[in-house]
Amino acid sequence: MDLFLVFVILGVIVLYLCVVIVRQGTVAVVTVFGKYTRVMTPGLNFKIPFIEFIYRRISIQNRSVELAFQAITADQANVNFKAMLVYSVLSQEEEVIKNVAFKFIDEASFMQALIRTIEGSIRSFVATKRQSEILSLRTEIIEHVKSQIDVLLETWGYHLIDLQLNDIAFDEVIMRSMAQVVASSNLKAAAENEGQALLITKTKAAQAEGNAIQISAEAEKTASQLRGQGVALFREEVAKGMAESARVMNEAKLDASLILFSIWTEAIKHFAENGKGNVLFLDGSTDGMEKTMQQLMAIQKLNNNGDTPPPAKR
Repeated sequence: MDLFLVFVILGVIVLYLCVVIVRQGTVAVVTVFGKYTRVMTPGLNFKIPFIEFIYRRISIQNRSVELAFQAITADQANVNFKAMLVYSVLSQEEEVIKNVAFKFIDEASFMQALIRTIEGSIRSFVATKRQSEILSLRTEIIEHVKSQIDVLLETWGYHLIDLQLNDIAFDEVIMRSMAQVVASSNLKAAAENEGQALLITKTKAAQAEGNAIQISAEAEKTASQLRGQGVALFREEVAKGMAESARVMNEAKLDASLILFSIWTEAIKHFAENGKGNVLFLDGSTDGMEKTMQQLMAIQKLNNNGDTPPPAKR
């Protein structure tokens, strides 16, 4: 009975040593006495105890690593890079898995080689460019690294999926100088825009002022013409009225000086009402009235005969 129990226990141990469970997303490399023999795929697998050993479990999933390093441009400016690298095993083919398992002594050595290779590729590219060009060459840097690294990684059994340059920064002194350059450019652009706006504003104002002056001049011209026509009509009507009055009084054999006297008194009344304290000197002599009468009679003759009146005596 004790012997049977011993065999059962030994059987369980052997069975336990024979069973190998490989997780999804990984493969297991099996060796026999240190020599590669086969690859175990995900799921339940079996091996020969004490003869076959699991040399290494390899993940075939995507992996990522963050990088932080410094490079120097052609004009001796320090550039600080922060990048993220995404890579994976090239495929599950046997030769690829053998390369992944045996190319490097361990995972740490592979990571060190990968990181240093990428950093060196970026540094060699940046060393040929000037500081002012770096920020605009993000895509070119990534393409340069991929073109150089892909072939090398394939010999190691890996594939570069993505490389992202998350941050490109210069030293603090350079950043301040770049900020000053940008600020100066912005101020220059703002000044130019302000000057253009002021020029446009003044041009529009000058055009508006010129249009206003032109309109005002046209209005003044029209108003002067209308005033002149009004004064001419007024004088014509006054002359007609006075000539008519003189004719009526002449037919009635009355002295025309009565008309002058009436006009004279009306004028004095108007002057008194609207003079506002101003002093006016009027020619109220008989000669002055006579001269006015002669002018009125000439206007009457003009209205009766249609002839041009003789010029007034001075």
